[in-house]
Amino acid sequence: MQPEFAPADIAAAPGPGHGRMPRPAAADSARAHTAQLAVSTAPLLAPSQVAATAGAIEACQQPDGLILWFDGGHADPWNHVECAMALASAGRRDAAERAYAWLQANQHPAGSWHNYYTAHGVEDPKVDTNCCAYIAVGVWHHWLVTGDRGFAASMWPTVRRALDFVVGLRTASGHIPWAVHADGTPWPYALLTGSSSIVHSLRCGLALAELMGVSRPAWARTLARTELQIRHRPDGFEPKDRWAMDWYYPVLCGALDGARARSHLAAGAPKFLLGDYGVRCVADQSWVTGAETCECALAYLRTGDVATARRLVEATSAMRNADGSYYTGWVVPQRRTFPDAERSSYTAAAVLLATDAIDRRTAAATALIASPQR
Repeated sequence: MQPEFAPADIAAAPGPGHGRMPRPAAADSARAHTAQLAVSTAPLLAPSQVAATAGAIEACQQPDGLILWFDGGHADPWNHVECAMALASAGRRDAAERAYAWLQANQHPAGSWHNYYTAHGVEDPKVDTNCCAYIAVGVWHHWLVTGDRGFAASMWPTVRRALDFVVGLRTASGHIPWAVHADGTPWPYALLTGSSSIVHSLRCGLALAELMGVSRPAWARTLARTELQIRHRPDGFEPKDRWAMDWYYPVLCGALDGARARSHLAAGAPKFLLGDYGVRCVADQSWVTGAETCECALAYLRTGDVATARRLVEATSAMRNADGSYYTGWVVPQRRTFPDAERSSYTAAAVLLATDAIDRRTAAATALIASPQR
């Protein structure tokens, strides 16, 4: 997720929320098993801590199901879905399903959602394509957590419309524009992070299609084309390489795998890993964010590096509050909260999902580090 705010000398850039990641190759799985033998297996969060953090997320949920970033703030579809996933992983199924009901009730007939909402309605009417696609990840995750085929079937038309909308925007070059203006005009460029998140959404959408017994060949073609662009033509995306997400998302989504993924993470680590504090949001600022730190942990976990994944998630414990909420980020080494004292639902959600991937609390834990089988 790209936080809306940044320290004064950082220009906020458009970007997606958090994506999830594909199946490790056999060699990566073997390395993961070996690494786990030497790494602590103690749970990162106790059950009471999981419950408290889920409660902090649910406290941001409105009566209609919308999950705000924080009380009085706004919401976006990507982080809304991530919070629903986290709630499901913590056993808050009713709250999670209220969140999905909100998405059903507020989907545009074309298949999209607006960029930002408040408790009172639409705040920013443009459309972020990666945010629209992410519902496929959430519904697939919910199916794995609950085994409720009826829920998946009830959400399938919403997922189908969303992915058809996103795939329908693909340009002659094969790129999917990162956003669409309120008047329906697509933005002129694609983003590496957003496209990486769309790759994972398409994988989950195709898995749901198989579960529903239908075929979506246009999705499969778009998935293959976008993966190739990420893997071989990253220069075709709008440059945002100051941002950590452009570093780890190609690994997170599985477009980079195996030795290439490990090499890619190693090359960027000096630029973005900030000692025991976590992951810099942007390369040239000492601003560490909990959400990016947890997402990056999942990228490392996907390559089999359990030790680094655990260290990164453990770093977020410094951002934890007594009520289970998490500060969005720190300016370090002062550990001054930034944005000032902000506690965000999406940061809490990222922690719950990352700890589930490592602690294996739910049946969906491996879905955070493995792509759906098709």
